[in-house]
Amino acid sequence: MPATHLDAVRAASRRLVREFGFMHPTLAGSDLSPSSVHALVEIGNRGSMTAAELCDVLLLEKSSVSRMLRKFIAAGQLCADASPRDGRSKTLALTPKGRETLAAIDAYARAQVAGALEKLPADVHGKVLYGLSTYAGALEAYRRRSVAPVSAVSINSGYRPGAIGRTVDMHARYYSRTVGFGAFFESKVAAGMADFVSRLEHPRNEIWLALEEGNVIGAIAIDGEDLAAGRAHLRWFIVDDGRRGGGVGKQLLAAALAFCDETGFAETELWTFSGLDAARRLYEAAGFVLDREFTGSQWGKEMTEQCFIRPGRNNAPNEP
Repeated sequence: MPATHLDAVRAASRRLVREFGFMHPTLAGSDLSPSSVHALVEIGNRGSMTAAELCDVLLLEKSSVSRMLRKFIAAGQLCADASPRDGRSKTLALTPKGRETLAAIDAYARAQVAGALEKLPADVHGKVLYGLSTYAGALEAYRRRSVAPVSAVSINSGYRPGAIGRTVDMHARYYSRTVGFGAFFESKVAAGMADFVSRLEHPRNEIWLALEEGNVIGAIAIDGEDLAAGRAHLRWFIVDDGRRGGGVGKQLLAAALAFCDETGFAETELWTFSGLDAARRLYEAAGFVLDREFTGSQWGKEMTEQCFIRPGRNNAPNEP
């Protein structure tokens, strides 16, 4: 990762710490320390915990947790009973007073998060969740020296409701930001996809969607009709912002090219623009080579367009 990215992530992390109030002696509108607030939240969310379990979750020393728990018990926020699993341990649970304290903490925190999300477009809320949860998981994996958890992403062939709109949206946002394309580009992508999806029943046409928890985060299509016989056109290849570099694009491309080989296309063609270096590396790693390029403005802005070709991988006969 470039040093500028490392410094930017560190700066964003410090801002989060400050905005959430961790620099103050108390947290979440209460008179409790940050560690005490976290302890009540974890015990409340789980119903009950032992002191040892709380130490593991909060990453605190046993002596620090013991002092905290004694104060909670003395204040009537927690009760401690013998653990049914281990008589040497105590099971900690919130008292009615503790539940009232937790309810106030939750209300404060929910209002804080809801207020922040209201400042963002609704379509990026999922990205915030994904980014924060993935980064937190990666930090934990680094601490444990283990492999970072990865959200399950599935590659699914065929149309599903919303596929056209979501794919067009990802294209419009990405190319607006990277090369300055506008409404003309978006409308052409939408019209092309609408026409293609109406032809999906043809056995030489297919679309694949990358799904995470039911949400489309990537797409790719093979159009086997719009070029000369025996040639496949790879189209509408896109991965959502914030998901690039995690292997989703590679999985989509692999699925599309496997289809091309199984169908027996003599070659697969794709068009892209000069300067999209990460995408070019992915194409070349999959066997594509630059065939030709020219300057054109068919997408609403003058660009250097490039055509890449990948030869077929088997000798299966091509349909007429």
